[in-house]
Amino acid sequence: MVETFVQSTDDVVAFLRDQHNLIKDMFEEVLHASGTKAREEAFIELRQLLAVHETAEEMVVHPRARNDGAAGDEIVDARLREEHEAKEQLSTLESMDVASDEFLTALTAFRETVLEHAEREEADEFPKLARDLDENELKTLAAAVRAAEAIAPTRPHPGVESAKLNFAVGPFASMLDRARDLIGAALR
Repeated sequence: MVETFVQSTDDVVAFLRDQHNLIKDMFEEVLHASGTKAREEAFIELRQLLAVHETAEEMVVHPRARNDGAAGDEIVDARLREEHEAKEQLSTLESMDVASDEFLTALTAFRETVLEHAEREEADEFPKLARDLDENELKTLAAAVRAAEAIAPTRPHPGVESAKLNFAVGPFASMLDRARDLIGAALR
């Protein structure tokens, strides 16, 4: 399993920004891997990080951002639509041959989608959290995000973008995903 915990921080906004930077770097690792096996391993780590990161945002961050009234709902609904689309793209990438030109083309387009999504979170959602939450609340949310990531599924599950669905379906999906990951690693 990929190490999802970037530098230790008690600030949820800093923690998530650091993960966005890590995700950006991991895309580069996949795209510039020296061979098929290295590309496959880097893609698996990227997929796992994306899955747990988005799940944690859906379970913890987005519900808190909705507290900003209609504006918060509008921002979060837009991010959830993007996350659904990204999960569908990531599911498609999972089924592709990582050595193919088709995979690299699709991954490049996916990278742009993910980075644009992260930029929108950082521009629209994170400043509101930083403004509205005190130091203790930022710390509590950071701990909640780390806890959510620890139990999150490691593969994309399109259609499971709400906190309620993640709490209901997530533990079962996580158990199955992590078993698939272990079996897949043993077979590689």
